Amino acid sequence: MSDVVDSDELVRRIQRGRAWALREERAWRERSEALRPAEPDGARDAAVRALAYKAVIGVLDEILTPGRHPEEDSPARSGGTAERPD
Repeated sequence: MSDVVDSDELVRRIQRGRAWALREERAWRERSEALRPAEPDGARDAAVRALAYKAVIGVLDEILTPGRHPEEDSPARSGGTAERPD
């Protein structure tokens, strides 16, 4: 990765990455819902993957538009502690 790119190209690449992550998150979420009745373990794995893509989308959103995202009830913002889902 020794290419030199200008800031506009960098933003375009981040936007393409965000669009790809959105598609992947949606696909894994749909797969999780489809697998839920028949394969609970597969559904859980797909749900975890969807959450991972959602985190990536959140990071890319913050890079592209810093501070413009709705406040979520996250532990870091509210000072609380995170609970692990069972």
